[in-house]
This record gives sequence, C-alpha cells and structure tokens, in this order.
Amino acid sequence: MPVPDSATFARMLDAAQQGDYALASINVTSSNTINAALAAFAETKTDGIIQFSTGGGEHASGPVKNGAFGAQALAEYTHQIASKLPVYVAVTTDHCVPGKVDSFLRPLIAESTTRVAAGRAPLFNMHMFDGSELSMKANMETAKELLALLAPLGIVLEVEAGVVGGEEDGIDNSDADHSKLFTTPEDMVFVYESLHAIGRFTLAATFGNVHGVYKPGNVKLEPTILRDGQEAVVAKYGPSAKLDLVFHGGSGSLISEIHETLEYGVVKMNVDTDCQYWFSRPIVDHMLKNYDGLLRIDGEMGDKKVYDPRSYLKKAEASMKQRVIQASTELRSVGKTLYPA
Repeated sequence: MPVPDSATFARMLDAAQQGDYALASINVTSSNTINAALAAFAETKTDGIIQFSTGGGEHASGPVKNGAFGAQALAEYTHQIASKLPVYVAVTTDHCVPGKVDSFLRPLIAESTTRVAAGRAPLFNMHMFDGSELSMKANMETAKELLALLAPLGIVLEVEAGVVGGEEDGIDNSDADHSKLFTTPEDMVFVYESLHAIGRFTLAATFGNVHGVYKPGNVKLEPTILRDGQEAVVAKYGPSAKLDLVFHGGSGSLISEIHETLEYGVVKMNVDTDCQYWFSRPIVDHMLKNYDGLLRIDGEMGDKKVYDPRSYLKKAEASMKQRVIQASTELRSVGKTLYPA
C-alpha cells in the first residue's frame, strides 16, 4: 500500500511538520520520470510525493489531448509500481488555475468519488487549486467549494495565496505585480479562517519565490514572511492552527534559505525544472556521442544498441533519480519513511 491512504498521508504531513523537514514533490510527465522519482525514494527509504500538472497530464494523454485523462493514467501507473516499494509515495496534482477547474479537477474528483463509493481509496491524496489570479475573497470562495468536495473523500486541498513569479507549464507570472510575490500575515490568517473548519489543506504562501531556472543567489527570497504569517495565525488561534506550508519555485534557492523555510512550517517542496534538466542532459550526451550509430548514414544501418530508446532513457532516469535524492537530502527527509520496516 505504498500510495498512502488518507490517514497515512496525514501522518506524513504531521511528521514533516513536527520534524522540521519537507517531502520532495516531483513533477512528472511520463512513466520514465515517475520511475526516476520512485527509484530515488525507494533507494533512500524516503517518503515523497509525485505530482502532475495540467500540461503534464495533457502530454501523457497522447492523442486524447486531455489533461485529466492523462493525469488519471499517470496516477494509476504510479499506484501500480509504487505498490511494490517499501516507502510511501503520495499522488497529487499541481497548479490548476480557475479556468481549468471544470476540465481538470472536477473529472479527477469525480473519479475518486466513484472509487470511494465502491469502497476503494481515492486516486489522489491531494489536489491543488491555484486561485492566485483572483482576489483573495474569490480565491477562497472557490477553495471552500472544492475542499467541501474533497474532505469527505479524505483528499487534502493545496491552495495558493500570492503569486509565484516566473513561468512554468503555461502559467506566466513574469510580469506580476511585485507586491503579489509576498503573502501577507493577514492573507495567511484569512486562508486559515476560510478553510480550517472544512477539511485539511496546505498553503503555498509566496515569499519572493519564482518558477524557472536561476543561478543560486539570484532569487531574492524573504523566508521570514512565512515566520511572520505563522506567528499571526498561532497568536490568534493557538499552536494547533500552525499551517502546513508548501514551497513553490525553489530553483536557484540557497540551501540555507531552504532550511530556514523548514523551521517555519514548510512540509512540501515542489521540484520540477531541475529534474527536467537532469533527465534531458544524459540524452543529449548520448545523442552527441553516438551520432553515427543513431542515424543510417551512407547506406549503413546504424547501431540498434544506441538508437533503442531504452539505452538513453535508462540514463535519463538514473540522472533524474540523483536529482530527486539531492532534493530529499536538502529537505532533510532522506531515510524518514513511515513505512513499517
């Protein structure tokens, strides 16, 4: 049962919160990238998360070109492979903007509803609604509606308050209002007040983080924003109200900044861009070194050993696996699986 049930996923979040570590949440788009993440978690006895974006789901659906259908297929594949591994791997979706709620989130919620009604576990552990393009009031109104659907199924809702800068998977906030890159304490209190009575949720609060690729030190983060927001929530509602926070846009972040966020309640960090690079680099290397074997030149037949996709995809998986291990190490979650020995 390494895709955790609802109670076990709750324990995973609680353990991260109490232990000042975070679960690496890896964006994937294919069976190969899923395998890379699963191999990393299994090899290091580390619990983690696999997640699918709307674009990743659409890519995986092939000729169907349906993000929800592709995400469902990827989730089912993850359930099958993870069932043989000695760690817990949760399954979630990533940024879903308001315009894609009906086409992406609702079909996936309907699938889990059908499964739960039949006595099975939901397909997903968590879904993300990214209402950051809306006013805070409208953002939370939609979030409340979605959480009311998810809570009876045992599914957690991830929400975002503030805007993660940069561009990823078709969501471009490169020109976002600078003030929106920083969630206020009042925003965090409002999220808590809006959602806590309905069901479990996590919050992607923004503190200058951006999507995309940046050299270390080029992203100017202010992690103390998370501290101040947590203090505001706890001051008003007590220690039990401490929020489960999510770190988006971590590429280029200093290790010291990552570790600081863990002290302020970050329990999940999304990792996407760097994994894409680490997956792609060995493929490029393979192509450049084996050019004459990959192509049928001057009447020759090439070398099947090097144009067999497995020859370079294995290298890609192995490389991405190392990046996932690095992420888990930086997040201090390596070896901390809750899976019984």
